[in-house]
Amino acid sequence: MFSAQTYQERRTALKANMGSGILLFLGNIENPVNFEHNPYYFRQDSTYLYYFGIQEPRIAAVIDIDENKTIIFGDELSIDDIVWLGRQETLKEKSIKSGVQETLPYTELSKYIQKAQASNRKVHYLPPYQSSNKILLGELLGIKIAELQPSVEMIKAIVKQRSVKEAQEIEQIEQAINVSNEMHLLAMRMVKPGVKEYEIANAIQYLAANKECQMSYPPIVTINGGILHNHYRLNTLKSGDLFLNDSGAETAMGYAGDLTRTFPVDTTFSTKQKEMYEVVLNAFENAQRLLKPGVKFKDIHLKASQYLVEGLIDLGLMKGNPEEAVKNNAHTLFFQCGLGHMMGLDVHDMEDLGEQYIGYTEEEPKDTQTFGLKSLRLGKALEPGFVVTVEPGIYMIPELIDIWQAENKNADFINYDKVNEYRNFGGVRVEDDFLITNDGYRLLGNGLIKTVAEIENYRTEHLA
Repeated sequence: MFSAQTYQERRTALKANMGSGILLFLGNIENPVNFEHNPYYFRQDSTYLYYFGIQEPRIAAVIDIDENKTIIFGDELSIDDIVWLGRQETLKEKSIKSGVQETLPYTELSKYIQKAQASNRKVHYLPPYQSSNKILLGELLGIKIAELQPSVEMIKAIVKQRSVKEAQEIEQIEQAINVSNEMHLLAMRMVKPGVKEYEIANAIQYLAANKECQMSYPPIVTINGGILHNHYRLNTLKSGDLFLNDSGAETAMGYAGDLTRTFPVDTTFSTKQKEMYEVVLNAFENAQRLLKPGVKFKDIHLKASQYLVEGLIDLGLMKGNPEEAVKNNAHTLFFQCGLGHMMGLDVHDMEDLGEQYIGYTEEEPKDTQTFGLKSLRLGKALEPGFVVTVEPGIYMIPELIDIWQAENKNADFINYDKVNEYRNFGGVRVEDDFLITNDGYRLLGNGLIKTVAEIENYRTEHLA
């Protein structure tokens, strides 16, 4: 946990951005794999972590703005719990570390909420994503789950606060990124013909565990990089394949890293692999240079897309004017997703609160219809303290190529004959994490090799 003062100051700032009423925070529960006492790995709700820092299932909290009190609701260990789990730090002790003096049994939560409702006081709550919390909210508020209406006022206040990272948060994020760097270098040392994808996944997860980290998301380790989120790991690596590793560590306090590197299973890139990789790397480097306060991330996404088009024109896969090609969304045959997203306590930071509130503004809402843009998680102007990923890519998806070619879609910009020579190429993605500073940006972490020469030299040295 951070200091008690940290959590107290965060809660004070949140109250200042809210008018009145009760702010309700629900922690997560342990979800069973196949029976109650065999649970999945427990991960606390990130907003609960941000304001209270307590890693314990089945707890809740209220910040009562009107009565100026903060209460944590939960149950202390029973003697049966102690028999099975041993003596542990009490909830009261954990609450004091969070700067909260008052704790009540979990059953008292419903009484508190009902009393507030009886006084016509507003109960603010966030969008629930765990089924258990959906059910709990329905019971606490006496309404059907389908009628739950999370507090937009509370969402906006939390997004405003959590988006700007504190120095101690940056330290945690960089810790996660540096472990992620080690994971990626290990993968680069292991990848060779005959190795299974799951061997790489297992090894990097083992490394993270030995650094007291979890994975911040299920790792994508694949020779089929054209599938954006490919979690199939049973392929055997062979000469001529490209290997894509999108993986990141999460610290014990919940902060994430998110990196991607793509490199050949052989120790050197083939000509076609190198050319395609350098198109993506060029887009990455140019997009990175555009990061600064006041610049809309959507504009950086579109500019990065234009750089991709320019490179694909050089390779003969596209033609015409790059700017016009992007305006007509011709680039989305190759780049179907967004350039990046916010990152912090969640790898897609605060995404449970709603992309419209996290990545966009009321004046410029998210485009939910246009192919490509509908997958852009972040579009609004950048601010100092934001942490964002930058991850351009090229993904050759045979099914998508066939559909577009059958429709002769964007034929003014796409050379389908040449595209079909690459239909089984797979995909390339390069990704790093950045802090937006007062006058630009800073790469977070110690840095991870990414040029063709750096990757080839490293792999040749370690696989010799």
